Amino acid sequence: MVHVLSSRVLLRPTNPERSRVFYGGDLGLAVYREFGTGPERGTVYFLGGGFLEVSGRAEEPASPAVRLWLQVADVTATHEELATRGVRILRPPVREPWGLIEMWIADPDGTRIAVVEIPEDHPLRYRP
Repeated sequence: MVHVLSSRVLLRPTNPERSRVFYGGDLGLAVYREFGTGPERGTVYFLGGGFLEVSGRAEEPASPAVRLWLQVADVTATHEELATRGVRILRPPVREPWGLIEMWIADPDGTRIAVVEIPEDHPLRYRP
């Protein structure tokens, strides 16, 4: 068995500074740590129970198969706040057939991000 002590999602953006502005400024994610120097330095952000590392530089955007899932307390308020910051909203909040309220946004490279609210009556909130 692998004993995982910590984990993070790694993104290699085409424009690291633009991505740092998006994740740290537009989304307002708190910085866990930074490393290296210069325009391709690394920044690791808190993601609730995980981390997002934005570091290095890629020639091409990440595969469309790469997606992020961020749970928030109030997706409607988050939608309003992100819209005022100019974040690209792909789809406003919608209650899905599976009961979650989901909004979709994209980072500067087009990486799709699900912003999700789990309603009080949803089974994901059930604690036996």
